[in-house]
Amino acid sequence: LQVDLWQPSSPFHIVEGMVTDVRVPQNTSRSLLPYLQQANIQYTILISDLQKAIENQTGLRSYRNRRSLSGYNYEVYHSLEEIQGWMHHLNKTHSDLVHMFSVGTSYEGRPLFVLKLGKRSRLYKKAVWIDCGIHAREWIGPAFCQWFVKEALQTYQTDPAMRRMLTQLYFYIMPVFNVDGYHFSWTNDRFWRKTRSKNTRFPCHGVDANRNWKVKWCDEGASFHPCDDTYCGPFPESEPEVKAVAHFLRKHRKQIKAYLSFHAYAQMLLYPYSYKYATIPNFSCVESAANNAVNALQSAYGIRYRYGPASSTLYVSSGSSMDWAYKNGIPYAFAFELRDTGHFGFLLPETLIKPTCTETMLAVKNITLHLLKKCH
Repeated sequence: LQVDLWQPSSPFHIVEGMVTDVRVPQNTSRSLLPYLQQANIQYTILISDLQKAIENQTGLRSYRNRRSLSGYNYEVYHSLEEIQGWMHHLNKTHSDLVHMFSVGTSYEGRPLFVLKLGKRSRLYKKAVWIDCGIHAREWIGPAFCQWFVKEALQTYQTDPAMRRMLTQLYFYIMPVFNVDGYHFSWTNDRFWRKTRSKNTRFPCHGVDANRNWKVKWCDEGASFHPCDDTYCGPFPESEPEVKAVAHFLRKHRKQIKAYLSFHAYAQMLLYPYSYKYATIPNFSCVESAANNAVNALQSAYGIRYRYGPASSTLYVSSGSSMDWAYKNGIPYAFAFELRDTGHFGFLLPETLIKPTCTETMLAVKNITLHLLKKCH
């Protein structure tokens, strides 16, 4: 039976007693459910008509007023074209705080845009890197990256904490890392995860952009098979998107003090290592930052996040961007797994964009202010 594993991302991670989320085609479910009953495996149907749920989320696009009163609606999901248009617009209208540039080109030739956010106050400033949308179907990621920029620009004048952040730091924000995959998830397959590069020997497209980094590449938790969701690629940095970002981070590694990557879904705040069960040297600093961030997040709506090393909190995976950033001298490297825990999965409704982003914002501000205070 062909099923699409939503959680965990690969069958390697499934152990006895674990809860897994799978997506099955309509005709498959007729044979799967009796099989589960026979095997005495308990199951719950979370979304009974997934097709309808997809259509509810994207079908109303053309009719609905996509723009809020002030021009851009941050409480809906936006296509790649809309996000890039928004970036261009901010670059023009907020040139005092925003500078847009490209770090390279995707496999299909799209520019890889990044926003540099911050007051040009002095020559040298520490920086924070934030990326969203490494995995195409995790739409809440890019929504958060946009929300972060909106909050920064809207509260810069009134909020002393935000003012400090933008005065003392630069933020490099990449709202959509996997541009080709994200575009494909809008046009062809809502649950596409990987990049869109072509494989010469197999009909399957794409590489898992979070298994393609040069850190314990293609070891545990990654697959050598091009058709798998966790395919590590033919070699490290084979994907132009990964290569471009890795090059940028290497070039600025002295300046960049924190790396934050946004994924979905699991409600977790993860830090290194992902590829092995071992304690990082600056564990106490990172652990206290994570603990405070999760408490700040929970204060908004009571949503509980688990936090800890990725390997023991989520699962072991090699070749991830977070491990790579940490190994390349960025002392604070985190991966967020945003809402939810599986009820909606990758189809988090637009009504939950605002609460999800609001609480996540508290965590990110907390980590950033921690960075300015003490431990390095």
